[in-house]
Amino acid sequence: MSAKLRILLVATAAVALSACGTRNTGIESIHQPVVQRSDYAFDVAAADNGLTAEETDRLAGWMSSLRLGYGDRIAVDANTGANAAVRDTVSALAARYGLLVSDEVPYTAGQIAPGTARVVVSRMRASVPNCPDHSRVSGIEYEGNTNSNYGCAVNSNLASMIARPEDLVRGQPGAPTSDPAAAFKAIDTYRKAPSTGAGGLKAESTKGGN
Repeated sequence: MSAKLRILLVATAAVALSACGTRNTGIESIHQPVVQRSDYAFDVAAADNGLTAEETDRLAGWMSSLRLGYGDRIAVDANTGANAAVRDTVSALAARYGLLVSDEVPYTAGQIAPGTARVVVSRMRASVPNCPDHSRVSGIEYEGNTNSNYGCAVNSNLASMIARPEDLVRGQPGAPTSDPAAAFKAIDTYRKAPSTGAGGLKAESTKGGN
């Protein structure tokens, strides 16, 4: 086999390999965080005055097994007259984890039996599918594609660090009002600070020492 033929075969193989794998010809990475929500439901027997001590202990054990934390949402769906009392008990248990009971109750499968209440915990998780992605061989790029792994590190770190994954889907609304004094405080402090070069340069001597 001649040298020219070998070079041609190697170049052809390189072009074929570069055409395989994930394509991304835009500026934005195609590897974006995906938010998934899971709902966990727990039915408890509700008396006229709320939950009994036994049901409260069962509910507390269930919450502990879920390892509730910041970002989880708790809601109460009850069709009994003791809805307010049940909500107060659930609120007290949720307060142990620094959580509040939400007014919005997500849809869950199955009907709630008479005389029972359903406690629903909604949990969201963010992840970046198909990362890391080394499906595209690095080399000469004839179609303007970025590396197949482009964006995996940044977006995976963002998905891991965000406290409320739902904020990636719908951000938090801003405050309807603002305090001009608070906004001006940082600017005023910066303006009143003395300049770092106001005192001149410090004189150093090369004399002395060993």
